Amino acid sequence: MNSLIKCDPEIFELIQREKEREEKSLVLIASENYVSEAVLEAQGSLLTNKYAEGYPGARYYGGCEIMDLVEELARKRLLKLFHADYANVQPHSGSQANMAIYFAFLNPGDLILGMNLSHGGHLSHGSPVNFSGKFFTSLSYGVNADTGLIDYDQVRELAKRHRPRIIVTGASAYPRIIDFDAFKSIAEECGAYLLADIAHIAGLVVAGLHPSPVGKADFVSSTTHKTMRGPRGGFILAKKEYGEKLDKAIFPGIQGGPLMHVIAAKAVAFKEALTQDFVEYQKQVVKNAKVLAEELQEKGFRLVTGGTDNHLLLVDLTPQAITGKEAEDLLSKAGIVVNKNAIPYDKRSPKVTSGIRIGTPAATTRGLKEEEMRQIASWIYQILTNRTQEDLLSKIKSQVEELMGRYPLNLEKGSS
Repeated sequence: MNSLIKCDPEIFELIQREKEREEKSLVLIASENYVSEAVLEAQGSLLTNKYAEGYPGARYYGGCEIMDLVEELARKRLLKLFHADYANVQPHSGSQANMAIYFAFLNPGDLILGMNLSHGGHLSHGSPVNFSGKFFTSLSYGVNADTGLIDYDQVRELAKRHRPRIIVTGASAYPRIIDFDAFKSIAEECGAYLLADIAHIAGLVVAGLHPSPVGKADFVSSTTHKTMRGPRGGFILAKKEYGEKLDKAIFPGIQGGPLMHVIAAKAVAFKEALTQDFVEYQKQVVKNAKVLAEELQEKGFRLVTGGTDNHLLLVDLTPQAITGKEAEDLLSKAGIVVNKNAIPYDKRSPKVTSGIRIGTPAATTRGLKEEEMRQIASWIYQILTNRTQEDLLSKIKSQVEELMGRYPLNLEKGSS
């Protein structure tokens, strides 16, 4: 940082402020995590200087010999992680991974059947405000109003009636196991492609804590952060026969030169994910989520689906007569970072919402375990049931900072 402080002290100061925020805050956002020092080093390397349009052995620029080795190493490790036949590590994000799949196998106007955004789906699964809902016709399935679980009968009925070109499974706010076998059966019945977006659960899949869609879905997309604990980016897995079309869809279809420094960082994260330490980390992520869910329920909070099987929980704050936005703001004042989130059949707008989403990946990376989850549940209860007590918020914020001080960011190992 010596060069940066001389060149641009304003940016240097902002980075330092963010570092302090991350160190002192209790991050419970399900889609966030902390990368290792090794991942940071790779992403901040001079590989950012190199243009490498194309693929290994078929670049459009000279001097890509090393880039070919970097990308092939990332692909090789990713294939090993997921026992897949084909992989593309160039997507800049999970959304662009999905875009490439759509553009490779759909025509404009074709029908996408994806999970309703307000029920836990993702923007890129057919939301009308997203490219997926603008270039293609979209239809949504949802969850059962009573259980909060995916209504597979509804999915099948919609698929058989409307015959979508592609069915998308996967979610950004669904706390239960997804039945990929059921989705495969439905897709086969109506002659649709099946895309499994595992952006949130990829790390759990690697650790064997969630069933894998590889070999069941035609395509698998994901981010490389969240539970994967790598740099911000995406990847695609697929059946080998789809590889050529997918490669062309990424380049030259929707992207230019790949971000080789990010691909190198992905390779590092994939190597970390091949270790037993990573598996044990994922087990603790799930343990922590379950304990936090149980504790919150004992304190009177309603959880969508009644609990969790994965790394996140969705809290319905309707019984507490508080909005998601209000809860997010109050918790933030005490150093606890969550995000407001719609609940199924939410009557409030996405900018307000009736719920919050809580995840354990980042806190688990810091080293927090079951005992700390019980304390966190107590803090959340105190804050949201004593909303006007500013002195309480200040007191809890000090306690949060003290706790996080006992579990400093361990970027050297990148794990608890």
